[in-house]
Amino acid sequence: MNTMFWDRFQFGFTVTFHYLFPQLTMGLAFLIVLFKWLSLRTGNPRYNEVARFWIRVFGINFAVGVVTGIPMEFQFGTNWARFSNFAGGVIGQTLAMEGVFAFFLESAFLGLLVFGEKRLGPKGHMLAAVAVFLGSWLSGYFIIATNAFMQHPVGYTIDARGNLQLAHFWAFVLNPWALWEYAHNMSASVVTASFVVCAVGAFYTLLKQHLDHARLMLRVGVMVGFIFCLLQLFPTGDRNGKYVARYQPVSLAAMEGVFHGGPRTGIAIIGQPDLTARKLENPIIVPAVLSFLAYGSFASTVHGLNDYPTSLWPDNVPLLYYAYHIMVGLGTIFILIMGISLLLLWRGKLYQFRPMLWVLMLAFPFPYIATTAGWLTAELGRQPWLVYGLYRTMQGTSPSVSGGNATFSSLGFMGMYAVLGLLFAYLIMREVGRGPET
Repeated sequence: MNTMFWDRFQFGFTVTFHYLFPQLTMGLAFLIVLFKWLSLRTGNPRYNEVARFWIRVFGINFAVGVVTGIPMEFQFGTNWARFSNFAGGVIGQTLAMEGVFAFFLESAFLGLLVFGEKRLGPKGHMLAAVAVFLGSWLSGYFIIATNAFMQHPVGYTIDARGNLQLAHFWAFVLNPWALWEYAHNMSASVVTASFVVCAVGAFYTLLKQHLDHARLMLRVGVMVGFIFCLLQLFPTGDRNGKYVARYQPVSLAAMEGVFHGGPRTGIAIIGQPDLTARKLENPIIVPAVLSFLAYGSFASTVHGLNDYPTSLWPDNVPLLYYAYHIMVGLGTIFILIMGISLLLLWRGKLYQFRPMLWVLMLAFPFPYIATTAGWLTAELGRQPWLVYGLYRTMQGTSPSVSGGNATFSSLGFMGMYAVLGLLFAYLIMREVGRGPET
């Protein structure tokens, strides 16, 4: 069996399943703080009841996220030992800081947030919510900084054994790639949480249950969702794209399906990449737009895949191309959904317009699909490198772990995660059935 395939499959599966939970956790942390602040500012107890409801959902989501995330830490040692030996002197810093500082801050104050409202009082409970928010978002930054180093390594030196060591801590932690990747990732998490909050609010509205709470969920979810959907597009998405164009031009060519580059390169709305013919089949092209988006000028030259040796191409160009276009396409649809919802809200018709309520209720899975496609784009685009330009993926596996062992453990993780997924769905459905406390 192909050991590297199963090592990659196992880590890809576990991280994809795991990230279904942190993205909602980080987005909900922001919205819970917002609901708590609105409760204190307006004196409306319904905001606090909505916050309390989502705190319960947050607690369940956090617990399952912790359980699903633990195996990934071990896989660095079991499946990717040579990579850990090569890069551990750098990325070990942020991974350790995530656990020691961010995770403990979040988990410690989560107990106070879930169980301590009566003892803390309104303002103390608000501060607990802020601490959980800071812990979850700080945790996200340390993970993103780790990934950003693998995308664009900075602040390192190479020791006598050929391994990486940290040379400049602040250059590593404040990697410009990390700052924009983090902004893009966190705005996506708020978009996910906004769609989930809107879905529950629309569900209650359609059933004519908990109407006061449902309207608050819809109002806040739509307004926040629209703002962060726009932030996904600009500036965070735009700046991430420009960094890819500057530091990973071959990845940009694969993402956009550009085989033959040149000045005034157009952007493909749709098309199917054909690696044999080295062209994009049935494309719909908007001329010169990719040159402008990537380099700020319509006359700029965009290099195509044919300008690079195939050894530098991403391993799976078609999957990378489709993942990127799914992410961008869904992001555009999200702006449209939230924009129409905001217009209906402004005109006072959203709560009565059942077709839009149905759209909001059924749309909540799609941000999860978009974020998964986004991470596929980032990770497939980096291939064939584990640390871009320094260390290839084929070099990073563990020589003592066989393909059979990796296959067997992958099947075990899939079974365990399926059970966890069913348990999570049951607990969340139970909370939604209970509704906000009155």
